Amino acid sequence: MKLWKKIIIAASFVVLTTGGLAGCSSSEKKQENNSNTGAASNESTFPSSGEDQLAEPVKGDTLAVFHIKDYGDITVKLFPKGAPKAVENFVTHAKDGYYNGVIFHRVINDFMIQGGDPNGIGNGGESIWGKNFEDEFAENLMPIRGSLCMANAGQNTNGSQFFIVQTKEPNLSYANIALNDKQKKMFEEHGGASHLIYEHTVFGQVVEGMDVVDKIAASRTDAGNKPLMDVVIESIDITEQKR
Repeated sequence: MKLWKKIIIAASFVVLTTGGLAGCSSSEKKQENNSNTGAASNESTFPSSGEDQLAEPVKGDTLAVFHIKDYGDITVKLFPKGAPKAVENFVTHAKDGYYNGVIFHRVINDFMIQGGDPNGIGNGGESIWGKNFEDEFAENLMPIRGSLCMANAGQNTNGSQFFIVQTKEPNLSYANIALNDKQKKMFEEHGGASHLIYEHTVFGQVVEGMDVVDKIAASRTDAGNKPLMDVVIESIDITEQKR
């Protein structure tokens, strides 16, 4: 039913950077990645960052609090060990107000909500370094439900755009690598976009506000998956877990 439709949509889901919208299918991306040194393969070969993606925040953890106009707040725990560049980029942009007033320009219910483009159409935005930066993968950071991921237009094309995985279904039969037992358990218990493993950097996890993510995902959209009523990020506060 929706699963096959979702995978077709997901295959065309890519975004980003200045220079316009780019796209490639999941299978095309996999072939491209397998032909490059250090890219994703059909086996889980990336080391663990040592961070617990699903643990409650502890003292010293970095949190990002999204304030979404008319919807509420989404609190995300960030993973600076597993994705140091993605976290530095996001945190710096957030502190500088780069995301203030930016909309979630692409919303697909039972898949993800995407934002981070100042142009509001999916073809803009840049990193704090003014150029694309490389993907960062860790064995323990998976695109499960609630994960905050970098959007891209192919391998190593990260800029400013991001998405939050919203699907509750694990879709393990579409995983593009051989999952280990811990990874399988993560998807089986929490759902997620297993076909995006090692194709999009995972740099955070929602710890509060998934109900807000679900409400945004349920927005009425046009044919291009843009909400008919703007879903606006008023600001993103960067804080530290105090206890």
